Amino acid sequence: MTVLRLEDPAATEAFGAKLAARVKAGDVIALTGTLGAGKTSLARGLLAALGLIGEAPSPSFAIVQPYAPPEVRLPVLHVDLYRIDDPDEIVELGLDDARYDSVLIVEWPERAGPDYWPDALRLDLTIEPDGTRGLTAGVPEGWTRRWPI
Repeated sequence: MTVLRLEDPAATEAFGAKLAARVKAGDVIALTGTLGAGKTSLARGLLAALGLIGEAPSPSFAIVQPYAPPEVRLPVLHVDLYRIDDPDEIVELGLDDARYDSVLIVEWPERAGPDYWPDALRLDLTIEPDGTRGLTAGVPEGWTRRWPI
């Protein structure tokens, strides 16, 4: 486990930008944390570093927000599972098929169940008492050569 401290939203976005230099198609980045912990900020930093111009909308209502070249350098699906009540609903989203040629950034991955995406880079964001963000990374084998950021 790797633990980092992110001073503010700009630092959270900057971490996402650093992560963008290491992602490849087939990756799943699972973002956990309470509301306001910085999951979407991290995703926005990653998407901006991949070439997205303008601010990425939160996928809370759409559930899946796709991005494709030339908008970004490789296909990305930004997913928010907050409104998913039953893990069986995830199959209908087609994420398992799409992930092989895309990067999946998944907010609220715990809604999928504990065994979904066992090879995902797991980033847990916390709001610390001083207002900073803590980031704890669970780094799977497929990321060991690309980590640390």
